[in-house]
Amino acid sequence: MGNAAAASPATRFDPNWKRRLSQGLSPAVMAGSLQHFYGQGELKKQVLHDNTLEIYPGEIIIMTGPSGSGKTTLLTLIGTLRRVQQGELSVLGRPLHNATNADLLNLRKEIGFIFQAHNLFDSLSATQNVRMALELAEPKASQAAHTARSKDMLEAVGLGHRSGHKPKQLSGGQKQRVAIARGLVHNPRLVLADEPTAALDEQSGRTVVELFRRMAKENQVTIIIVTHDNRILDVADRIVNLVDGRIRSDVLVQEAAIVSQMLVRCDVFKHLTPRSLAEMSDHLRTETILSGRNIIREGDAGDKFYLIRQGEVRVFRGEEHKEVAILREGDFFGEMALLTGQPRNASVEAVTDTILYALNQEQFRKAIAQQASFEAEIRTSLFDRQ
Repeated sequence: MGNAAAASPATRFDPNWKRRLSQGLSPAVMAGSLQHFYGQGELKKQVLHDNTLEIYPGEIIIMTGPSGSGKTTLLTLIGTLRRVQQGELSVLGRPLHNATNADLLNLRKEIGFIFQAHNLFDSLSATQNVRMALELAEPKASQAAHTARSKDMLEAVGLGHRSGHKPKQLSGGQKQRVAIARGLVHNPRLVLADEPTAALDEQSGRTVVELFRRMAKENQVTIIIVTHDNRILDVADRIVNLVDGRIRSDVLVQEAAIVSQMLVRCDVFKHLTPRSLAEMSDHLRTETILSGRNIIREGDAGDKFYLIRQGEVRVFRGEEHKEVAILREGDFFGEMALLTGQPRNASVEAVTDTILYALNQEQFRKAIAQQASFEAEIRTSLFDRQ
């Protein structure tokens, strides 16, 4: 039996990898080594640094980070509002780094833009503002059809009763909802939203994000939201954090929660805070092991900690391959060699095709250090109370 871990279809947490593989889904957005600069000469400033990102159809991505971290720049690059300078960027299957102006114009018809500034025309009613997006995207359809769809979309964002009002007759939150309706009315395949709920009260904000959720689930629309609004984090499939122009973390929320619950079953990690667990989870990498293949061998040096996400493995020792244990989803192995520095004390092979999350030695040691720091803090706290 060879030690042949097959390449995983996704390196980060991804409970949908099987569906994507079977349906042959390609990324809706794919960036590679993407960089961007403002200014020229001595005033030239780099605002995006070597970013790599894949976003799939039907995903809702929330992009967070401090002001000035590059979120809006990345959003406008994806939306073709800025030209790619260095690196590669493909949107809806079309590469942007060599795209012509005509290519970009056609692509924009499949993108819904929701800007933080409403950018509404003061002389037009809410319905007319929304209808403009349809007239640009579908010029051959009738005005009556455009009007009907525009009113339906205003109804969907809770503004059906204000469809005939002009912007100066609307509140800030109502203007924002008109802008949201305008960005969604032409059934885009990709929605780019910059602080879409910042001006909305809790109920209106919830109406909007539930609309996003339905579009993503039912129509496989990809939605990227730049926001500081903590009230809508629950809608996210993934949270991408940018700091100083670099993607600091990219966490699949639901899977991170599942994996964190699995990790705390291991004594090594049981005292880590939820934040530390989530951060550590982002360093796990997926490995797919075919049935009958070895994962680790007795006597080898330990280099990884493994968590079983799906499947079954057999642990055995000695030349006779004496079975020691059968491990399944949520179980873990490989920590003893990392803790002691000794060679592996058993071999492990996949009984079924198995999905593993692997943590390398460096990240494992960082987790141990956090655990030790936590225990020292507890001891100090107890001592100070005496």
